[in-house]
Amino acid sequence: MKYAVGSLVEVRKRTWVVQPSPDDWYILQPLGGCAAEQICVSPAFETITEASFTLPNPDHSGDNRSCALLRDAVRLANLSTSGPFRSFGRIAVEPRPYQLVPLLMAMKQAMVRLLIADDVGIGKTIEAGLIVRELMDRGEIKRLAVLCPPPLAEQWQEELATKFHIHCELVLAQTVHRLERHLGLDQSIFEAYPFTIVSLDYIKSEHHRDEFLRVCPECVIVDEAHACASHTGTKTAQQRFHLIQHIANPAFGRHMIFITATPHSGKDDVFHSLLSFLNPHFSAIPDDLKGKENTQLRQELSQYVIQRRRADIAAYMDAQTTFPKRLTGEMTWRFSPKEKAFYEKGIALARESLQLGEGQTVYTQHLFWWSALALLRALSSSPAAAKATLRNRSVGLDQEGDDIELLDAEGALMLQDATEEVDAPIVDTLVGADMSDSFPESNDLRQTLKRKYKELAQEAETLEDPSKDSKLKKLVEIVKKLLDDQYSPIIFCRFIHTAQYVRTALGIQFPQVAVMAVTGQLPPEERENRVRDLKQSKKRILVCTDCLSEGINLQDAFNAIVHYDLSWNPTRHEQREGRVDRFGQAKASVKVITLYGENNPIDGYVLDVLLRKHEAIRKALGISVPFPENSDKVMQAILTSVLLRKEDSKQYAQKILPGLEDFFATEKKQLQDEWDALAAREEKRSRTVFAQQAIKVEAVAQEVAASREAVGDAKTVANFVQETVQRLGGQCQTVDNEVLLTFDEPTRAKHQELELPQCLHAVFEEPAVANQEFLQRSHPFVQNLANFVFETAMDASLPSFASRSGVIRTHCVEKRTSLILCRFRYELCTTGQNTTKTDLTEECVLLAFAGQPAKAEWFEPDVQTLLAAQPEDNVDPQTSHRFLTDVLNAMDCLMPHIKEEMQNRAQHFLHVHRRIRDASKLKGIQYTVTPKGEPDILGIYVYLPLL
Repeated sequence: MKYAVGSLVEVRKRTWVVQPSPDDWYILQPLGGCAAEQICVSPAFETITEASFTLPNPDHSGDNRSCALLRDAVRLANLSTSGPFRSFGRIAVEPRPYQLVPLLMAMKQAMVRLLIADDVGIGKTIEAGLIVRELMDRGEIKRLAVLCPPPLAEQWQEELATKFHIHCELVLAQTVHRLERHLGLDQSIFEAYPFTIVSLDYIKSEHHRDEFLRVCPECVIVDEAHACASHTGTKTAQQRFHLIQHIANPAFGRHMIFITATPHSGKDDVFHSLLSFLNPHFSAIPDDLKGKENTQLRQELSQYVIQRRRADIAAYMDAQTTFPKRLTGEMTWRFSPKEKAFYEKGIALARESLQLGEGQTVYTQHLFWWSALALLRALSSSPAAAKATLRNRSVGLDQEGDDIELLDAEGALMLQDATEEVDAPIVDTLVGADMSDSFPESNDLRQTLKRKYKELAQEAETLEDPSKDSKLKKLVEIVKKLLDDQYSPIIFCRFIHTAQYVRTALGIQFPQVAVMAVTGQLPPEERENRVRDLKQSKKRILVCTDCLSEGINLQDAFNAIVHYDLSWNPTRHEQREGRVDRFGQAKASVKVITLYGENNPIDGYVLDVLLRKHEAIRKALGISVPFPENSDKVMQAILTSVLLRKEDSKQYAQKILPGLEDFFATEKKQLQDEWDALAAREEKRSRTVFAQQAIKVEAVAQEVAASREAVGDAKTVANFVQETVQRLGGQCQTVDNEVLLTFDEPTRAKHQELELPQCLHAVFEEPAVANQEFLQRSHPFVQNLANFVFETAMDASLPSFASRSGVIRTHCVEKRTSLILCRFRYELCTTGQNTTKTDLTEECVLLAFAGQPAKAEWFEPDVQTLLAAQPEDNVDPQTSHRFLTDVLNAMDCLMPHIKEEMQNRAQHFLHVHRRIRDASKLKGIQYTVTPKGEPDILGIYVYLPLL
């Protein structure tokens, strides 16, 4: 016989549920199991018989807690839920209510076009992942590509895999050859691998771009989207723009999700280009959207764009989302007389080299300029960095001297911390300063310069003593105080040599603390391994370069930042601090300490003109505002003020850097004015363009309540786990937000199939620190417990503490009340776009009636009150057996109502499904929900009034 979808069958001495299957085969899922346990069998090779679902045994009676425990086990074990969101049974994260707003926005669009511009650390990756997972589970997409800067690729891969069970291949320059080895003839990587994380740096070139466009997936996420919106500027910027413009062409019907924390970088044309990816006619929106005349445009934009600050969502829907408080401070150190003398010699040598370059070609003059800046940066960083810089030849001496634009772009990247290029590598290597080789060998200047570089390098080596290094000694004081205050700091350095020097010194100074250095010398996998190993230590210090300033979240193990070297771009400081100042940080406050030289002129100028202003705007607006457009000239002016103070150097300054006047007279004021104006515009724009009005709080609340009812929430998981652990014989000890779960050896031996740990530091709501395990419904530990409780309750031959029946007396009822725990199965069919997707979903439902079973008065129960009711009088076994038998004997009379409720619930499920994806009909997608199989009666529980 042919078994219908939803039928129960017995194969291999186990009960299975028939899933949608191909002809002549059956796809079977274990009763109470998950999709990962499905098997495919053929009746031609295996014996398949009809299975019956037994009713509860009245002789194995428990109490109402048994009902609650069994109900929760069924809900948590079920990964194919019938809730409003198809994906929520499969994700390993419990979304915050505010994170559902982008998901609901996306579900209201036939072709998803969304710009998620939430503040740093709010969870944009999770918001995008929720949308993708929901589209996948609704059968609307089968492939995904995430386009992002290379440093962010592995973070995306980990987030999608661990939180959404979407396993992506990395398509980077260094991985392509490995991926291509497994391809067939004329097969593309993007055809062979449906889920990919793609480097923007790799894919933007014409050759790779054309291949990608030919087989581009139906859903694309673009991270750091603001850097893809410039159709002018460098060739790289234009390549990115044309790639995304083509992918986002509405004619192709792709789902596009754009992510950025800085949607507006201060350039209106770039901002308009970014909005045009969402809808081409947005390219012509006015800069000022206030006024009644722009009401319709504001409303239209609100369908596509969402940006929220932390203050906007901290108490969204009364769900408190804790973000750490950022405590910022400055600490100073002073050059010792010997260090000061060395620094001034270095400045003098840099000036001398600039003057010597005046008679050279313009290209060589620019080389001298970047060489001088390399020395300047190294002198401020550490003796180790200064020594290495002085001993190295200047980069660029072997190049042809004609492409000045390229030289300056590379110089800005290496020495001024330029961050404008989304795919630019983070440079933490040293640039040499020795320009003596630019002169002929017979030239006396060549030998003189070589001697001076060598002598200064030898002097730097004498200063390479941690016990006498003024800057390092101050760092030790700072770190000691942080450790004493229970902080785990990250020390950010500019150069590899400095990071290694600092790590060695701190390792000696703090022998009881784990200290590790991570720099750009290490491949990305090794960086992550080192950080992962460091997280296992109770006390830890991470010393790193800016290779960790983006692409890896460190809030679970670190909570303080020390800027050992000042970045020459405030954006880099914000990126560093964002590693720990984000959602998921367990500590109430994170500390940020900026260390600078009190008598170091470069540090003083950078701090005064750039960093303090950036911090002031961040505190005032709650968000970071990017540098104005002329920021490159600002740094050049600062450096010129230090290097070119002599009167005879002014003519050279005008030649190399035309248009610069006295810095403190004009440039500083101009910068401050432009920055203030940009901040004011950003404030106004965020309250007009990005004010989210498309999704009302009431709509979110409705879906949150429905989701929690279907799949449970954090409180459901916490209660279930703790009660199950205690009934297994384990111990639960609560300290603050952590629950320590422990199992002794006899308990672990008794339940070997559960693979119980000796101890588990569990938390049921994020954040979780390094040694804690965040337990959510799809966590393997929770799934094992849920399946164990369900399977032992269903098998009468196994001992179980979740009884399928129970009788109690309580004041919560005035007349006899019976609860029936049912499980309904539905076939959900999605058709459209030349595809059909069929899923079997399940739902756990509690039905209630009052009075005698033969005259049942059905009503909507107050489930929480009944499940929480306490027994208030004894019920003898004979009485319990009699009341349960009454219900069992009347099951034929009760079943018609139960089946009717199953049909009603199917229609409700269909309505909810359509309500969430109400735009799908615009794409010709249709849903049907059909009840399948007989209702399963999982439990019967009777409540008797007090006598």
